[in-house]
Amino acid sequence: MDKKRMLYKITPRENSKETVKSILNQHPEVEFVSLVGVDIWGYSTDEKIPVRLFLEDFEQIMKNGVQTDGSSVMLPKIADLNNAKVDIIPDKEVNWYVDYNYGHISDETGLPVGTLRIPAILVHNEKTEVGSRVILKHAIKEFKEEIIKLISEYNYICPYLGIESAEDIEEIVLTSATELEFWVKTPDDIADREQLATSQTLKEQYWKRTVGPVRSALEKTLKILDYYGFEVEMGHKEVGGVKAKLIGTGSFDHVMEQLEIDWKYAEALQAADNEAQVKNVVKDVFRHDGLDVTFQAKPIELAAGNGEHTHLGVAAKLKDGRKINLFTSLDKGQFMTPVGYGGLMGLLKNYEIVNPFVASTNDALNRLKPGFEAPVCIVTSLGHDSVTPSRNRTVLAGLVREIGNPFSTRFELRSPNPKSNTYLVIASAYMAMLDGIRAVLKEGRTPEELEKEISKDYGEEGFYLEKNRIYRSEKNVFTEYSPEERNRLFGRAPETVWENIKALDTNPEKLKVLYQGEVFTELTIESYKEAMIDMWATELSFRIIHEYRDVVVECVKLEDDQENELDRANWEEVQRLKSYLMKDSTDRKSLFSKTRDALNSGDFSLASKLQIEMHNKVEELIYKYNEYKKNIF
Repeated sequence: MDKKRMLYKITPRENSKETVKSILNQHPEVEFVSLVGVDIWGYSTDEKIPVRLFLEDFEQIMKNGVQTDGSSVMLPKIADLNNAKVDIIPDKEVNWYVDYNYGHISDETGLPVGTLRIPAILVHNEKTEVGSRVILKHAIKEFKEEIIKLISEYNYICPYLGIESAEDIEEIVLTSATELEFWVKTPDDIADREQLATSQTLKEQYWKRTVGPVRSALEKTLKILDYYGFEVEMGHKEVGGVKAKLIGTGSFDHVMEQLEIDWKYAEALQAADNEAQVKNVVKDVFRHDGLDVTFQAKPIELAAGNGEHTHLGVAAKLKDGRKINLFTSLDKGQFMTPVGYGGLMGLLKNYEIVNPFVASTNDALNRLKPGFEAPVCIVTSLGHDSVTPSRNRTVLAGLVREIGNPFSTRFELRSPNPKSNTYLVIASAYMAMLDGIRAVLKEGRTPEELEKEISKDYGEEGFYLEKNRIYRSEKNVFTEYSPEERNRLFGRAPETVWENIKALDTNPEKLKVLYQGEVFTELTIESYKEAMIDMWATELSFRIIHEYRDVVVECVKLEDDQENELDRANWEEVQRLKSYLMKDSTDRKSLFSKTRDALNSGDFSLASKLQIEMHNKVEELIYKYNEYKKNIF
């Protein structure tokens, strides 16, 4: 098929009725239109409207959208079944992308059938904008307006930015980018966890040459993404995976590899929309080529998880045509401007109320554990000196700089994963950053004072950062500190979804940061909490316990005519763990039953503690059973 003939996007400059009609008439391969609203859970709508009807009702759809109800989108406490009217209104300020079905080739055009996906705003009861895209949109507006006010009021900052006053600024621009990691495998293959762990330790896959169907699918994906204008920077192997097997037919089987794709940054809302479309393309191309793709944060135990590092920057367009980075210091002896220091300190200080949007699932928290380069400690790295950019991959939020490129300075938040709700991650992160910038500018602090603040010792008073925390380390935080030291110095990381979501209740002062400008409201926070806790409890009860049960059942006694005392002792230990996990008796309930009872009674705090114990016991069982098997002939 000639991909150059296909339509890939319609820009904001092209979305008038006449232009859209002309474009779609020239591209009959686009047969449907879908309005894409994003609910509080991060799920998006997808309704197929034939292009003919869309063009006939263009003005009506652009103004009033299409209607759905509370059962179609996840908006608990907002759109209930007795108050469920939700309209999906097209957003004219961002790119509209065409999503192609490569498994459905049109007889008329010889091209895949396409659907024009139009990002949209969800509106409840014709008056209240709701959902994840709306929250990000409001966060961007609040950040831009507040920064201009702060620079105007505290104009000591202007020389650090290279401007005379706030009047020089035409517009504040929030730039964001994400990186996509994903596992790709042959359908129905079961991962060999020990092989994957060994290969990862030996770094046998990282940056290696791709071959066979993975290479073909990756190359096709990169070419298609460039047609969309995403400006792909690279695609490469990540650390996870094992070597594929070449079978007799000359094709590859038992594919199990981890890949990463990077593309250019964009303005914040567009960046989130871009990521959604990139994931669609990756899934469609790889699956069309017979390969499964997963964006789960931790699809395979003992192997590297999928991260999605999220980059956050702030720039300004000036009235004289120049563009400046508000984080980049004009003094080469400094790491950042006061605006940069304030943004980074705000992100770190308020991370407890950002993290619930970053890691809101069991899968996400399975990845965020010490090791595997997964960031769990609320700490940053600036670099050993101002002329040596940081390369510390163990911190939560890194300062990214390139000497000689002032536009590169930004923060890299390393904790999100491909299943994180990027709209809410970016929105909460910028609101946290704004709080720090506001505090720094009100105090009139210099870069020297701010470097001292962010580098303060444990127990040292700061004007903004908390006394009993440290926020900067140039060390490897996993090898240079014990687990007890990490918990004391950086704060204890949540181990379950319940613990993470509860941070929205236990940090009321920090939560006010999200309420600024009514970006988040009490209702949206309560809606989000209910959605995430319900998903956690449902998955724990009906999926995770079932998966653990399968593990227990699979640990069976093996026949061995040379069984010895060690074998019997090993099996007794396996049997003890199996019974503790799954076997009820008249006077004792198993760990599985206790957990279900806690969930059914609404005792989520107990269920959370039992989940931690269950995970540890299942891991112990797997280890003990492997030890038992290794000694059986």
